[in-house]
Amino acid sequence: MPTSIAAAQVPAPGELNVDHVAHFVPKMDNARLELERLGFKVTPFSSQSHRVQPDHPLEPAGAGNCCVMLERGYLEFLTPTGDTPIAAQLHAGIQRYVGMHLIAFGSASPKEDHARLAQANFSPLEPLALQRSIDTGPSEETARFTVVRVPPGTMAEGRIQFCQHLTPQWLWQDRWLEHPNHAVALKGVIVCVADPREAAERFGRFTGLAPITSGNWHCVLTSRGYLLFADAKSLTRRFSITPPSLPWLAGYVLESRDLKATANHLQISGAQPRTLDHGRVLVELQPTLGGIAIFEAANSGMLDFDRYAD
Repeated sequence: MPTSIAAAQVPAPGELNVDHVAHFVPKMDNARLELERLGFKVTPFSSQSHRVQPDHPLEPAGAGNCCVMLERGYLEFLTPTGDTPIAAQLHAGIQRYVGMHLIAFGSASPKEDHARLAQANFSPLEPLALQRSIDTGPSEETARFTVVRVPPGTMAEGRIQFCQHLTPQWLWQDRWLEHPNHAVALKGVIVCVADPREAAERFGRFTGLAPITSGNWHCVLTSRGYLLFADAKSLTRRFSITPPSLPWLAGYVLESRDLKATANHLQISGAQPRTLDHGRVLVELQPTLGGIAIFEAANSGMLDFDRYAD
């Protein structure tokens, strides 16, 4: 078990990181096949359960997932499995577009997150105890999380939440960390909105992190990972991609251990990778997943939209 990698996933008290993002997908089997084609090693399917209140019994959440675990952060793929409010949220997201609908900030202080959201008038829901079974090989364990959410629709971009890992050692198993495409970390998330400044400022209030602005781009920078906000025109100029709707959680930036080998794997897989500046490689994900993935080397600078402004 990679103890040091697992332990490093939880930020220090008072800090946040970009812990994971999640796609909402209608057919998990199709999503898994596409992920494997792209060179990701995918965890087994797992059904989620939760306690709506601390003293309530455990009940099915109405969703299940598979994950792509990285040395820093991970990608989650959620599908509805029942008739619950959570399943209804997944169905509503999928109806709008198949793709990323969730950003989870890693936190060690969910009570502080809840208090900050309340003070900033986001009307947070009570912290939620979430769990799912994890096969570790020798045995089956229970992964546990504390999640802080706001009412659906509060953040138009999707389900934006905080996640405290109580058992990271069960998620970050070494057998899931070596990917044929050499992906090692979730570095950034691209958010396409009508008004990037407004969205960045709102996410700044949500996280307690002051947004950074430089020319045409706006960013919220955490202790590990960033959110980059761009409008549809800039995104189209930058990547020749038309958003399916606005707002749109467009995609993410992944660090590669060997970018040349990543590009080669994606080319052989038929993913039709495109080369960007600084050697970055972009892949438009198939409709079974939705969105884009950008692979870059460890020393690449942050994506820059200044050159694509009007």
